[in-house]
Amino acid sequence: MRPRNGFGSQRHWTRFETVRPSSFPRLLFGTETPKTMDPVNDRWPRQIKFIVGNEAAERFSFYGMKSILALYITTALLQTKDRATTIIHLFVFAVYFMPLFGAWLSDRIWGRYRTILWISLFYCAGHGVLATSDLFTSVDAKLICLYVGLSLIAFGSGGIKPCVSAFMGDQFESTHSTLVRKAYAAFYFSINFGSFFSYLVIPWVAAKPAELAQDAGTLDRWLWQLKHAGFTGYSWAFGVPGILMALATLIFWLGTKHYVRKPPARETRTAGFFMVFLAAFRNLSGGASGLRLSALASALTSAVLPLLAMVGMVFVALQQHLSPVAKVIGWTALGCIGLWYVLLLVASVSKRSELPDAFWQCAGRRFSATEINAAKSVSPILGVFAFVVPFWALFDQSNSTWVLQGAQMQPFQFVGLTIGAEQMQSLNPLLVMILVPLLTWGAYPFCEKLGWRVSPLRRISVGLLMTGFSFVMVAWLQQRLETGHTLSLAWQCFPYVILTAGEVLVSTTGLEFAYTQAAPSMKSTIMSFWLLTIAMGNLLVTTITQLGGGHGDASVSSGRFYLYAGMMMAAGVLFVFIAARYHYRDEATPSGS
Repeated sequence: MRPRNGFGSQRHWTRFETVRPSSFPRLLFGTETPKTMDPVNDRWPRQIKFIVGNEAAERFSFYGMKSILALYITTALLQTKDRATTIIHLFVFAVYFMPLFGAWLSDRIWGRYRTILWISLFYCAGHGVLATSDLFTSVDAKLICLYVGLSLIAFGSGGIKPCVSAFMGDQFESTHSTLVRKAYAAFYFSINFGSFFSYLVIPWVAAKPAELAQDAGTLDRWLWQLKHAGFTGYSWAFGVPGILMALATLIFWLGTKHYVRKPPARETRTAGFFMVFLAAFRNLSGGASGLRLSALASALTSAVLPLLAMVGMVFVALQQHLSPVAKVIGWTALGCIGLWYVLLLVASVSKRSELPDAFWQCAGRRFSATEINAAKSVSPILGVFAFVVPFWALFDQSNSTWVLQGAQMQPFQFVGLTIGAEQMQSLNPLLVMILVPLLTWGAYPFCEKLGWRVSPLRRISVGLLMTGFSFVMVAWLQQRLETGHTLSLAWQCFPYVILTAGEVLVSTTGLEFAYTQAAPSMKSTIMSFWLLTIAMGNLLVTTITQLGGGHGDASVSSGRFYLYAGMMMAAGVLFVFIAARYHYRDEATPSGS
């Protein structure tokens, strides 16, 4: 099963649209009756088509732009592979960190509609800046355009990320639960559909005339004609996603008069996880030294070490040249991550992964029992999320180091098209659309019939190990390239299949697990932490790249790929050990891993 949101529909939760799930019950089953709701229960509200169309065009623009970044930075901007890797993963970090700001802006000040509309304009501007980079002849000017454009896109994409899904939920009332599932199915299919075609089309738009002229495929010849008509090149390759983003904004605006717009909740919620934790810690009695020590250890594993690591890695990622002090900060950040995992292991072995009830009861002076129990449900989930960080560090390299490796291999023909390193990225969304139903309605029920319970933590364990194995395969391919062998790009299909299977097992299961274990009022907190795992995973790549030299090509080497594979395998084995000792909060859920 994939993770469920508050109204029961399933979705694919990976790189795509994210949402603040705690709002779902309030949005969909609240007392407010929208004036524009379609009175016929078997018809979608008319405004849904504008939201779905907006999402498809926006995802096409984002992934189309992202698909060509690696080779653009290394070929057009003449940067090293290490520098390209750092830029791309720092950009992805910003994309997944900005939703924290977007969620606050929509919930407290603007509301979802205005947040989506106005921040989309920054999104369009970012694409425009990238498209105009060819107007400049110097590499330095082009680099400035790259940094400014990516910053605006990160602000735009991240800013609207927590709003769009929830805004569509606003358009339905409680009697439309069946329609909600169908609408979200179309919504998420449009995400995969848009990203699939963007990965195919935009790299061809950016291709050189000679590259297209060499191919005999029918579609390649048509693209070659477009090239000589002046409709291709990097200006158009960045411009087309910009046009699609402008179209997405226009489509969204056209539905304005039909939307149900709910005002922002301007009051500040005070019963968040950290607020309850701090209240309990402050109210501990002087004689409760054991509880205080346990609370300090929990604070280290939940917040302090990850926060210190993230701050240190951001500092290292922003450095053009690492000074001795910056190197110390970088290694200290990695040390914090290592200590984080050691403390999680110790807590699991000592069966102290959860703070005792006596600690949480100390928050009773300020918070209700319901609020305390809700905060208590978050703590063990954070230990599981810690192991998703290295997963994202590996997975998101399919848009960076894997593309750079593919550029060293020979393109291959498929149904009249030449598949190059950038087009190979389209295999991921295609496989997602195949593997999700195959696993959900095929593999999982089959395993259950054989008596092997496919619990969420078991799926995550297998997914982590598969992700590590995909990098073993990539490292082996890189070894062959380094020894002078000529390889077809088709060889990358094998690690892509394994990596995508790992993605489905980890990312689509992680939030399902978290939402079944956390209280409904904490689902917004859970989504925030989930986004931070993606951001932190990408920071981990930038830090390793910077500490490994940062100005050469070591990021695309067999040694570096084996390093990531070993890191992921170690995390996977450790997770299997910890998951076997995890106690599900719901008694109906299997107690094993």
